Amino acid sequence: MRRASFITLVCAMLAVTVSLAWARSDPVFDARRAAEELRAATRALSDAKQARDRVRALSNVVKAYEDGLRAMRQALRQAAIKERALKLEFRNRREQLSRLLGILQTLEKASTPLLLLHPSGPLGTAEAGQILTEVTPALNRKVADLRARLSELQALQKLQKTALADLKDGLKGVQEARVALAEAIGRRTRKLPPRFASDPEKIKKLARNSDTLTKFASGLSDIPIEGVPETPQDFSAAKGKLPLPVYGTILRRFNEADASGVRHPGIVISAPPVSLVTAPFSATVRYVGPLLDYGNVIILEPQPGYLIVLAGLGRVYGKVGQVVSAGDPVGLMRGENPSAQDFLVETSDANSDIRQETLYIEIRKNRTPVDPAAWFEIENR
Repeated sequence: MRRASFITLVCAMLAVTVSLAWARSDPVFDARRAAEELRAATRALSDAKQARDRVRALSNVVKAYEDGLRAMRQALRQAAIKERALKLEFRNRREQLSRLLGILQTLEKASTPLLLLHPSGPLGTAEAGQILTEVTPALNRKVADLRARLSELQALQKLQKTALADLKDGLKGVQEARVALAEAIGRRTRKLPPRFASDPEKIKKLARNSDTLTKFASGLSDIPIEGVPETPQDFSAAKGKLPLPVYGTILRRFNEADASGVRHPGIVISAPPVSLVTAPFSATVRYVGPLLDYGNVIILEPQPGYLIVLAGLGRVYGKVGQVVSAGDPVGLMRGENPSAQDFLVETSDANSDIRQETLYIEIRKNRTPVDPAAWFEIENR
């Protein structure tokens, strides 16, 4: 009984492991993988500038950069959380760590025969030897675990320094890709005449006289367009399968009240600034430009009787009558590209956050708004 209680006491005194349940993902590994994604996007940028379909190729490059930056941001967030938890754990267990270091120093200075001698004689010496034999493996495990935790902490701190260069290169590359994309879109738009004719004066007059988005969208449906798509698609068959125009999270759902209590028949997506916005389905551009207090707006008609409204963009691409394919760029989110330092400040300061922008989305069927959540793949957003 005495030997068992002594072993329990020693093992408890050596308990220095972190009690938190760590996530399986390794933020250092995730950051390295994100950095490689950014480098791959940089390599693809040169090829995209020479591609036959430059718009599509550059759109893919911009998305690759955005994916890499998003992954790096998430990795840095997880690294900061893990670093803070480790430091807190070490502070809380400072006394136990001191005892552990004291035991290690004693074992290093004392010889093994001396440690085995016991004043009660041979029997006590034998029991002491048995106790030491049982305690030593546990001690080694605790030391190894402590060494691993310290090494992990050093790796997390080093990550902050190495990530800065990767972030600067990635942010510079995505900006270059966005400029090249805008130029490619401009050249393509000038070369390709609209496949549909519309009355621009009527649309301008409608925009001036409309005091709500609902009134404008309903009036737009009354302005006829000429021609039909060469390969008309069934938009209703895409219900529940449409990708979101921008990668983000649902901030407000259909008819959910905003901060001022106003309800809108659409959804609001929160996304990083200057993110690329793409067409979720092949469609005809019915309107593009500023509207009311929504900022820049683009309205797409995927099929007669349906309208997709994307509002709140910082920049819009295309012109009325143009036909866009699914995945084609139609604009950029508002805001300015964050700096590499902004990413690091966000991860080091729990109260700091890179400002997100919002995109308002409506889908209208026969002039009546329908819940976009039923059309887009947003189950996990």
